[in-house]
Amino acid sequence: MTSSASAPRTRFAGRTALVTGGGSGLGRAIALAFAAEGANVVVAGRTEGTLKETVGLIEETGGTAVAVAADVSRSADLAALVEATVERFGSLDVAVNNAGILRAGQPVAELPEEDWRTMLDINVTGVLLALQAEVKQMRAQPGGGAIVNIASNRGAHSRIANATGYATTKAAVSALTRGAAAEHIQDGVRINAVSPGASDTSMSLLTGESEAGRAERMKSGTPLGRVSTTEEVAAAVLYLASDESASVVGADLVIDGGAAA
Repeated sequence: MTSSASAPRTRFAGRTALVTGGGSGLGRAIALAFAAEGANVVVAGRTEGTLKETVGLIEETGGTAVAVAADVSRSADLAALVEATVERFGSLDVAVNNAGILRAGQPVAELPEEDWRTMLDINVTGVLLALQAEVKQMRAQPGGGAIVNIASNRGAHSRIANATGYATTKAAVSALTRGAAAEHIQDGVRINAVSPGASDTSMSLLTGESEAGRAERMKSGTPLGRVSTTEEVAAAVLYLASDESASVVGADLVIDGGAAA
């Protein structure tokens, strides 16, 4: 007999999950986690090559996935992305708005306007436009849906020098999540956020830093003493997207080893 601890989980069997920024890092880990629990997965982003790599990894383990190129700062792209998702799989049950960009290294007075506008376009407007397209579809289908936005522990929860622009955009995601959650739960759409800290991705590496160097730095950088694994962050996303969290609305779950505690 297979033990319950080792039995495969199928919380998302028959459901469709859309993950933006799914070509690498956290987005890829989240897409793989949904596929492992039975979801049909649509991975979206601007780089077709990396999206196809994610799809290949899912298919190697027997999962089902498709790649759709989309720029989240363009409303037409997001409308077409949702349309393609429903056309392929019949519904949009879960959406994870993970696409984001980091521009840091300068204090506010020296932050290039182009960097500021790029982060606003992707990190804030991209989430807003994605929510609009996703909610429109989810409230029109019988089962509604669940949305998880990826914010950050840098923003509403803590700040760090020379990353104020980025923190501002991620604080906006936290606020947008809470407001949208209250406004659309009666539409059958449940919206929450995950706010990761440093995780095992290239984004958490300082310029010129190796993974070994990061590990040494993190020993004193967080109470936990290490970065979060991408699987740990993905597990939080799947919880918020699952029926297990059916009464969780407008939450912003911080996964950062205690850094913002």
